[in-house]
Amino acid sequence: MIRLEKFERSDFQQLIEWINSEALLINWCGFLFRFPLSVESLEWYIEGSNNLKTSDAFIYKAIDEETGLSIGHISLGSISRKNKSARISRVLVGNTSEHKKGTCRQMANEILKIGFGPLQLHRISLGVYDDNIAAIKCYEKSGFVTEGIIRDVLLYNGTYRSMIEMSILDNEWKG
Repeated sequence: MIRLEKFERSDFQQLIEWINSEALLINWCGFLFRFPLSVESLEWYIEGSNNLKTSDAFIYKAIDEETGLSIGHISLGSISRKNKSARISRVLVGNTSEHKKGTCRQMANEILKIGFGPLQLHRISLGVYDDNIAAIKCYEKSGFVTEGIIRDVLLYNGTYRSMIEMSILDNEWKG
């Protein structure tokens, strides 16, 4: 099992080590950051985050409850309190020994608990590149449904990638 804890400055180095290629960085965040990740860019990333009353972004590390080790990263942002909506982004199972163990699904479920629980959201969305089959399956198992495809949204190394848009509503979540 995993739990989510606030992502803090002391976690920067671990994330920098996990994001060890430009391709992985692009998969994680598109072009929000430049490769390599830096402490300065991560300082900007967490500024003003994780305040239940005022923040429009909540940024977490995923902790393996058995070992106490950080194994992943996930954020919930673009929070609209008026519309009761938010967007999951920057999901990474950083510890590769955790791949194919359901860690992504656990992380998604934990962030949905926060979104539909204390934040009292109605809708949570996300975007995933169409070639990231493992992530798509993860989100489908967590209850997300496909809303559509944004075609050729990202050009990287001469190849276009499309984005699948997915969402889940509070009454669809089986938390």
